[in-house]
Amino acid sequence: MQFGFLVVFLPLLGSLISGFLGKFISTRFIEIFTSILISISAIIACLIFYDVIINSYSENILLFRWISSGTFNVNWSINIDSLSALMFVVITLVSSLVHIYSIGYMSDDPHKPRFMSYLSLFTFSMLVLVSSDNFLQLFFGWEGVGLCSYLLIGFWFKKETANAAAIKAFIVNRVGDFGLALGIFLIFYLFGSVNYQDVFSEVPNYISNEISVIGLKFNTINLICIFLFIGAMGKSAQIFLHTWLPDAMEGPTPVSALIHAATMVTAGVFLVVRCSPIYEYSELALNLITIVGISTAFFAATVALVQNDIKKIIAYSTCSQLGYMFFAAGVGAYNVAMFHLFTHAFFKALLFLGAGSVIHSFQNEQNIEYMGGVWKKLPYTWLLMVIGTLALTGFPFLSGFYSKDAILEFAYLKGSSIGYLAAGFGVLTAVMTSIYSWRLLFKTFHGSFKNTKLNFNSMHESPMIMIIPLIILSLGAIFSGIIFKEILIGPSSSTDFWKNSIFFKEPLSQDHPPTWFLFITPILVTIIIPISYYIFVKKTYILKLIVETNYPVFKFFKNKWYFDDLYDFLFVKGCKKLGLYFWKKIDIRLIDKFGPDGISSLVKLCSLLAVKFQSGFIYQYAFIMLIGFSVLLTFLILY
Repeated sequence: MQFGFLVVFLPLLGSLISGFLGKFISTRFIEIFTSILISISAIIACLIFYDVIINSYSENILLFRWISSGTFNVNWSINIDSLSALMFVVITLVSSLVHIYSIGYMSDDPHKPRFMSYLSLFTFSMLVLVSSDNFLQLFFGWEGVGLCSYLLIGFWFKKETANAAAIKAFIVNRVGDFGLALGIFLIFYLFGSVNYQDVFSEVPNYISNEISVIGLKFNTINLICIFLFIGAMGKSAQIFLHTWLPDAMEGPTPVSALIHAATMVTAGVFLVVRCSPIYEYSELALNLITIVGISTAFFAATVALVQNDIKKIIAYSTCSQLGYMFFAAGVGAYNVAMFHLFTHAFFKALLFLGAGSVIHSFQNEQNIEYMGGVWKKLPYTWLLMVIGTLALTGFPFLSGFYSKDAILEFAYLKGSSIGYLAAGFGVLTAVMTSIYSWRLLFKTFHGSFKNTKLNFNSMHESPMIMIIPLIILSLGAIFSGIIFKEILIGPSSSTDFWKNSIFFKEPLSQDHPPTWFLFITPILVTIIIPISYYIFVKKTYILKLIVETNYPVFKFFKNKWYFDDLYDFLFVKGCKKLGLYFWKKIDIRLIDKFGPDGISSLVKLCSLLAVKFQSGFIYQYAFIMLIGFSVLLTFLILY
């Protein structure tokens, strides 16, 4: 596929033209032009993916030599293999649909060319990240999507909460990025290269290598894996570095769908899977990934249970599903993690854009407590969100059923304590996922109309320019699992499809879990549907009784496990107090006093003393000259 480089650079072209020429070209032309370029990129990506499946196509397209300094040599390449081809499809397809959807959703925004430019630039950065053949190019794309997320989340920069959310996302991601940078530094220190092929081929020779840090010895491979995973935690919003993701919903809804459903937040999962040749030699790092994934999946699901903002519920759902992907990678099922990433992109983008359609119809209302009773008024949005909800909850034979159940099965088949723990928490999280997903749907579309600011008869469906992308995504939510299951996670997938793009030190188990385990999750998530309808629509007093009975737990979940409060106390207020101390005690009383202020005072004092010599009397000047001459003469005689 000789046009592979167009997949990466067409979005960049769209971004540059929209960003620099947007003021001189009509807005309609800009939105259509950028959408067409992204759509062409998506079509080429699909053709490449087809070529990879049918003909095992792979190629490393060298564009130019980027850095050459001593032994440090880095190229700028477009590396196409099974892993990058799959990511190409996910990124470009979702991005193209978001671009088209934005034509309708952002129709009243006066700065649409800037918005389309940011969307295209984000897509380009993400494509650079996944198409790299070295860690430095990956880091370039990694920082690019971080910058674009800041620009997109804070797109409405006159809105104070949007600015705060953008800054929060940027700072929290810098923490993770620092870990990634340390990992890359350590890779170059150990292997003398940052090229994937050079590093991955040498890993088995360094599995016993140790490095001394402040007198303590650490296994170098373990340290590299942990640092890389810290970077992945920040980008993929895993627990402790997750706080930016829900707040990022302050950006326009298309941003939520693009960045926080299908692309940027999956970069961490991609990084771990891409580095499988390193992680397979670090059991410590894999166990850490599993534990963090389990914790994130469970934590985010509990918080989503009690949220009322429609976008934040879906955001916490994203956080939870990313936890599933990570603990799949942690138990060694990298291909299953990518399979869930692939299916999740469709139904989560569908839910976000569906939520955008609801918000559009409710004139920017996002609280589900002020919705309800509109399923007949918004029939297309309702039906499409039902499909997305079914897929998310793992309802039988939809995409989420195949990928999520595969994660639980492989976790169970791991046969270790941590594998059983992951499987158990995975089932529990799946039940909670079903509860909060149907709560969102029933409170949004069913029951009585609870919005006092709007007239029920004025409610209407979104324009077709917003509905068509939802229809296309719904097809992916229904069919992507059953069509690609055998290709991506079948018994021969590691040799037929993934080949060298994912490394398995030991082949994955081909056994089958007990029958009861296979059926428990589908049965539970199906039973939850009528129960949720009964509690959230028919007998709402039961919900109030549950909340009152378990109010401390409800409050704990409502306050998001107090992570924001804890970070505010430890870091925000702590840093402010530390800053005030250094400003008043160190800066003013020490540095300023003995530095610029002290020097200026000394100069002033000297000038005041010097003024006293300027009396204007000749005899005083002659006397001073005589004293000076005497001193000089004495010095010459003595020396």
